[in-house]
Amino acid sequence: MAAPESDLKGNKGGQRTQRDDRGGARGGFIAVAANAAAATAPRLHGNTSSPRLSPAPGPPRRHLTTTAARIWTCLERYFVPKDLGPGTIEAVGTQDPENMGTGVPASEQTSCAKGDPQVYCPDNAGGTEAGQVTDCDSPEDNRPLSEPGCSNPQDCGQLMASYEGKAKGYQVPPFGWRICLAHEFAEKRKPFNANNISLSNLIKHLGMGLRYLQWWYRKTQVEKKTPFIDLINCVPLRQIYGCPLGGIGGGTITRGWRGQFCRWQLNPGMYQHQTVIADQVRTSSSQCACVGKGRLCTSKSCLWSAQVSYAAGTGACVGTLHSTTPSIPEPGLSISFLVRMSPLPVARSHPSCPMTTSSLPVGVFVWDVENEGDEALDVSIMFSMRNGLGGGDDAPGGLWNEPFYLERDGETVQGLLLHHPTLPNPYTMAVAARLTADTTVTHITAFDPDSTGQQVWQDLLQDGQLDSPAGRSTPSQKGVGIAGAVCVTGKLPPRGQCRLEFSLAWDMPRIMFGAKGQVYYRRYTRFFGRDGNAAPTLSHYALCRYTDWEEKISAWQSPVLDDRSLPAWYKSALFNELYFLADGGTVWLEVPEDSLPEELVGSMCQLRPILQEYGRFGYLEGQEYRMYNTYDVHFYASFALVMLWPKLELSLQYDMALATLREDLTRRQYLMSGVMAPVKRRNVIPHDIGDPDDEPWLRVNAYVVHDTADWKDLNLKFVLQVYRDYYLTGDQGFLRDMWPVCLAVMESEMKFDKDQDGLIENGGYADQTYDGWVTTGPSAYCGGLWLAAVAVMVQMAVLCGAQDVQDKFSSILRRGQEAYERLLWNGRYYNYDCSPPPQSCSIMSDQCAGQWFLKASGLGEGDTEVFPTPHVVCALQTIFEFNVRAFAGGAMGAVNGMQPHGVPDRSSVQSDEVWVGVVYGLAATMIQEGLTWEGFQTAEGCYRTVWERLGLAFQTPEAYCQQRVFRSLAYMRPLSIWAMQLALQQQQHKKASRPIAEQGTGLSTGPKLGPKEAMANPK
Repeated sequence: MAAPESDLKGNKGGQRTQRDDRGGARGGFIAVAANAAAATAPRLHGNTSSPRLSPAPGPPRRHLTTTAARIWTCLERYFVPKDLGPGTIEAVGTQDPENMGTGVPASEQTSCAKGDPQVYCPDNAGGTEAGQVTDCDSPEDNRPLSEPGCSNPQDCGQLMASYEGKAKGYQVPPFGWRICLAHEFAEKRKPFNANNISLSNLIKHLGMGLRYLQWWYRKTQVEKKTPFIDLINCVPLRQIYGCPLGGIGGGTITRGWRGQFCRWQLNPGMYQHQTVIADQVRTSSSQCACVGKGRLCTSKSCLWSAQVSYAAGTGACVGTLHSTTPSIPEPGLSISFLVRMSPLPVARSHPSCPMTTSSLPVGVFVWDVENEGDEALDVSIMFSMRNGLGGGDDAPGGLWNEPFYLERDGETVQGLLLHHPTLPNPYTMAVAARLTADTTVTHITAFDPDSTGQQVWQDLLQDGQLDSPAGRSTPSQKGVGIAGAVCVTGKLPPRGQCRLEFSLAWDMPRIMFGAKGQVYYRRYTRFFGRDGNAAPTLSHYALCRYTDWEEKISAWQSPVLDDRSLPAWYKSALFNELYFLADGGTVWLEVPEDSLPEELVGSMCQLRPILQEYGRFGYLEGQEYRMYNTYDVHFYASFALVMLWPKLELSLQYDMALATLREDLTRRQYLMSGVMAPVKRRNVIPHDIGDPDDEPWLRVNAYVVHDTADWKDLNLKFVLQVYRDYYLTGDQGFLRDMWPVCLAVMESEMKFDKDQDGLIENGGYADQTYDGWVTTGPSAYCGGLWLAAVAVMVQMAVLCGAQDVQDKFSSILRRGQEAYERLLWNGRYYNYDCSPPPQSCSIMSDQCAGQWFLKASGLGEGDTEVFPTPHVVCALQTIFEFNVRAFAGGAMGAVNGMQPHGVPDRSSVQSDEVWVGVVYGLAATMIQEGLTWEGFQTAEGCYRTVWERLGLAFQTPEAYCQQRVFRSLAYMRPLSIWAMQLALQQQQHKKASRPIAEQGTGLSTGPKLGPKEAMANPK
């Protein structure tokens, strides 16, 4: 995002003194400098005056919101010369701090810089267009129920008020997650632990706690493995994360929103949360040396430690699926730097881009540099990278670097290869720059990343370039680190601009999981080879094609971004939550032909073609809950996959079907109950496909808390997803292949209907996805899923011509509907279960999950109605009144359980939590039933809480409580926000009476023929 023109002019020829680092920016910062052809301009110094908000003599008034005014305060304090005359600002269009439309609690509506509020608008700030902000009216005041929200870019920018000026360069889209680079989140929460459990719940789970401690000790101290859920060593809060680099399944490197490289997933499914200080982008010259916005510290002891000290308001980070864009005006020079990380992994992976690009482990950094002065400049930017992450990662030694030069199709890329041959998963990383007629690329092959960095800085300070020694470096010794750097230099004409382009690629083609029992090859090796020498080609491919990717991404996103009926926060949430499809420990693997069992392949005609053509896909339940394809949670997250990458969803479903038909009778102890039971029984859906620290796909069900063979929801969720996937893809072969599996799992489920009334009963323990919330007898959640699955079986029986099955399930459905309404409906909502009060009276936010999936599958109304529509609408209105509006002032989403007297249900460790993915699914259900405004209000509370209040961007947790704690960072379930998008599209389809299907966009998804017509008219 370009800096405002007024900022640039107000900052001509100056620099500020160093300020303390504002936390979290230890490394990976953005640092820039330029070599001016003319003499250095005069320095800036702070302005101690405090212009008031009241009218005063001066230039015409500039209109700003209070937030924007505070940003100008920061600019004035650090970068405005004293000799500039005072401007006048009038704050208009502000909102009530308690109105959720502001997005920031009143307690957090403070200026970025500490001190009394001050504002400044320089004389040459331009017209009112650059400063005026028109806020959306409060939805509660005048928005009709059919309107989800007004589309104003400002309502997604509370952490960084409007900061797009007139400077040239790539213009960041107005919608996205925005944050001031100096922002500090006031609220510091902690991970959920035993201290947060009530005494009554602690007593209930005492046995489980003791068994877990024994299991944890055996796993960590005896087996030397990491627990799939480590309750002892939770990932601490770090409010620093931005968008990840890397495509689907090739590993990811996450950059912080201040620029640091801080979260790594190169080994499949295994995360390292550490900032590598040598991984930086910076530059220097003989005339000036700047690091971020702070003066370069030349002390030997802290040369490498020179960190970003962004003055509040001097830069912004905008996170969108398209790009992560820090924008900084450079003090002391009439230039501004705009860097974008482009394109982001999941966006690049959309079907509108070629399949070749979807899985590539590469990212591109594009620097657009603008010169608003009258002197020519030479600009140098240097990108340094450590070979490895330091510590044990580098301890074996033998790491080495070498330069490379690749010319192909008239385009040249030059850079450095960092070879990391450590077993079992060796890789090569490439730091590269694009060489053009106007740029020069130089490098330093090796330096000590644990030293002060004197060698690198002295080299760069001499002439703005590096020495570029020839040949490879000497392999590193044990325990000694090695790093390298690439520098690109360009000429910046007066009043002109230039573009400098870097790429970062890593080539780890061959992987082994933790058990080291089988070799796999990543998806991208299909296009770039398995030999481990593809890093230069990957760099060249990305640098030459990223502009085409960006155009396709923009075309893909535009139907949503251009829709003025959608609120800006929703646009940010919809695309940014997709980060997890790449950064969920994701793997996308090639499937060898001999790896599929013949006895099972024969019964599923499309299994082999699907898996061999589209590969094997897996993503974790969460970065802290390390299990692949956790199916009870994928039930919610799957909307993103089936709407955007439907073939990957089908591939996952085939893998799940294969695992269902297998068994593993090895007995083990389950932690919650203490009973011994088999790992996996035949004809029941597994909880997960395995732990990446073990051998996923070969050994399933890494989850040892409950014996999930007796869970009531897994089998039902498989049936519902099969039909939903068929409905949205129109794939008849898939439905035929899954039909026998659906019959098998529903037969297994029948045993839970003990009284033969057509409705299953829960077992008196936490036997569903709410694995800490006990459910007894018929329940709203599992009972509703059961009825929905039975209704779907009726529809599938019709499509598959199975009249006897149709009659059987039609009978069960009639009896089950009567029992469900009689036992659970209380006049306002469906009771939680049939246990004694007060637990049974709890208002569960997820009670309409069955209806949600029916409507998403084109069922649930008219002839296919299962739950009476008036009851569904009444229940949703009750949830909105109690679980949303009566909880935390209506600003934090929907609490899982609420007592009818307006107090959160604290009968379990999960009933008083907010589950973000459940809330998005609830919002989708509300939209389906015509409660659009309520749906958006409900979902907005979660987005504002996670992304703007708690600082959990790009690490959306599974859960948070009203106060103090969160649980399980970076979780799968919030991908359910794409169910909201599907509900909106279906709503538009009803209004327009036209097909909702248009395959390949993901933003207009559905079968071109209805289910019955599709089966009757095969292609």
